[in-house]
Amino acid sequence: MLGFLSARQAGVDDPLRLRRAESTRRVLSLKLNPDRDVDRIHGNGINTIDIDAIEGRYMLSGGADGVIVIYDLENHSGKQQYTCRPVRTVGSRHVHKFSVETVQWYPYDTGMFVSSSFDKTMKVWDTETLKPAEAFEFEGNVYSHHLSPIARKHSLIAVGTKNPKIQLCDLKSGSRIHVLQGHRAEVLAVRWSPRYENILATASADSKVNIWDVRRASGSLFTLDQHNGEKSKASSQAENTAHNGRVNGLCFTSDGLYLLTTGTDDRMRLWNSATGENTLVNYGKVCNESRKRLQFSVSHGCSPEFVFVPCGSSVAVYALHTGELITMLRGHYNNVDCCEFHPDYQELYSGGKDGNLLAWVPVVRTADVEEEPNGENKVQLRYLKV
Repeated sequence: MLGFLSARQAGVDDPLRLRRAESTRRVLSLKLNPDRDVDRIHGNGINTIDIDAIEGRYMLSGGADGVIVIYDLENHSGKQQYTCRPVRTVGSRHVHKFSVETVQWYPYDTGMFVSSSFDKTMKVWDTETLKPAEAFEFEGNVYSHHLSPIARKHSLIAVGTKNPKIQLCDLKSGSRIHVLQGHRAEVLAVRWSPRYENILATASADSKVNIWDVRRASGSLFTLDQHNGEKSKASSQAENTAHNGRVNGLCFTSDGLYLLTTGTDDRMRLWNSATGENTLVNYGKVCNESRKRLQFSVSHGCSPEFVFVPCGSSVAVYALHTGELITMLRGHYNNVDCCEFHPDYQELYSGGKDGNLLAWVPVVRTADVEEEPNGENKVQLRYLKV
């Protein structure tokens, strides 16, 4: 680290290299922090969390009890030990009747957020009044929804439900304007590309992942094939499949060049999002017993990048491009259902069926200078948890 600082000070090195090196070190030192608690509000398991991209200060959580909570992650106490308190709780008559499956902040403003639930509705909330500004009703349970983080030319929300058709809802008009047909079973996860605003990925219980350009009405651009078109002659599969089970997790890398998928075949796969090619990175067995959407996350600004994925009652951390298992973050008492990476501070938040929200925080290095009896200075490196 001193070498990076010296090179940066001398102007012979790119400051981005120093930032990446420190971000990587911080991710590799993630620990469950005993000095930071998150108030337990949910009576049942936590299915989904989201951190706002504007300030990086507020976190949404949605639970199996139908309750939505807004947390303030900032430390207002000035003390090392503090608790993240809820700012608001949506638990009035407007609350969802059944389990909340997905929550997401509006990408450009914390004045609005969207939630979807097994009560067959998706609601657009005004953060100030905590009342729904818009409500969409569907024929079946809603498993997942997503707003594009970069879209300027459209305001579409993609919605995956028990119906195989993907619904596209327009925030501006407050109506469902289009459906995408191509899956044969319930759609468990949907995700817009962070690189191209019209590109959408969808995952289904039919073992397929489709990539769509929503400007085209004819059908999907392509379907991901785990065999890259090289199926054995003995294979009885007539269609391309991404997994040998339900596909319940999708996550693009921050640059949108790669797409990660998880399935109930206990596999995670990395795909080239432009060509649909399976990169064949071997992550080993990634335990996945969830019948619903599994929320996992990818780091941002590290070298190499890392993947954080729920694995039983732990969170597994993998190197993105090599598949190496770096560590297992253990702290939950029951299965983990969701995790979200905070790119501003290289922190991780996870929620599980035990009803707990846990904060995984980097260990920070500080150099202490101690004077030896002979008058010489000795530099000690010690680790403090923040």
